Amino acid sequence: MDRPSGLSRTSRYLPTILLLVGVMLALAACSGSDGSDGSTGEAGAAGPAGEVGPAGPAGPAGEVSATDLTCTECHDEGTRIVSKQAQFHRSQHGSGGAYVRGGSASCAGCHGSEGAEARIEAGLVPRDEAVEGIINVSPYTCRTCHDIHTTYTEDDFSLTGDSAPAPMGVTASSFDGGAGNLCASCHQIRNELPVAVDGVIEFTTTRFGTHYGVEAQMLLGEGGLMVTGSPSEHYEKVDDTCVGCHMGENRDHTWVPDVDNCVSCHDDLESFDSRGVQTEIQELLVEAKALLVANGIMTEENRSIPGAYPEEVVSSMWNFMFVYSDSSDGVHNPDYAKALLEYVIENLG
Repeated sequence: MDRPSGLSRTSRYLPTILLLVGVMLALAACSGSDGSDGSTGEAGAAGPAGEVGPAGPAGPAGEVSATDLTCTECHDEGTRIVSKQAQFHRSQHGSGGAYVRGGSASCAGCHGSEGAEARIEAGLVPRDEAVEGIINVSPYTCRTCHDIHTTYTEDDFSLTGDSAPAPMGVTASSFDGGAGNLCASCHQIRNELPVAVDGVIEFTTTRFGTHYGVEAQMLLGEGGLMVTGSPSEHYEKVDDTCVGCHMGENRDHTWVPDVDNCVSCHDDLESFDSRGVQTEIQELLVEAKALLVANGIMTEENRSIPGAYPEEVVSSMWNFMFVYSDSSDGVHNPDYAKALLEYVIENLG
């Protein structure tokens, strides 16, 4: 048999070659550009926690960090804060509308929380020229007298001004009676002492006198006119002075004095009229007032009548208003209160 020629052999495999070429061309025609990325799958489980880093630098001195708070020193399951607040709201300091006078610079140092606190911290006396009226004045609160929420510890009960001796503005002395110093910073003579010219004193106000709340100077035995006094035993011997008598060991925040607070010194005391002191001072006040009214310097409502008067007459009214405004009927300083009223009676009687 004759062997096929070379051309015949090529023809034999040509269909297969053409088929392969066609498949390759078809596959190339079907392939397009890359499609967009699919949506992100769910996050896997968190890995193990890393090591704790080094502590940061300390904060500025004097600031309290959140980790230093010890609120439960004060805010515990007890009721001491609630009870003190309830007592306070029954007091004259915690009720009434006298605080609104704090909008005036002449009153802001005592009337209203903001002015009183700022003045005491600055060591100023009432009616100091640096005292300014408060635009949005508020009544007394715990923060007026205590350093609330400055340390978040028991130290927040410390007193405004740190119980430093209270300067007496009119008499240029100081009241150094422990915790009572905070009381004395407001409860003192605030009107200027009158000055005579050629034996005559003239005034134009119907409110001449010492103003109200003059207990600090009554205890010190100073502030009256033409009469020399001395500190009372209540100032020299009572622990914390005002606080010792008006708040007692339980620190009653109504400030209403209780005879029980006095029995440690007056063991047989049944009322504040010890040895008839209050009865005597009340009788002297009635007698002195009648003489002032008769001399035309004062009305039955204890208002002054503007005018020019002899120094003895004006001094008499000042001394009467001093004892009257002290409001203790002689308890704070019996000897001095009696001497002031006797001056009125001796000069006008």
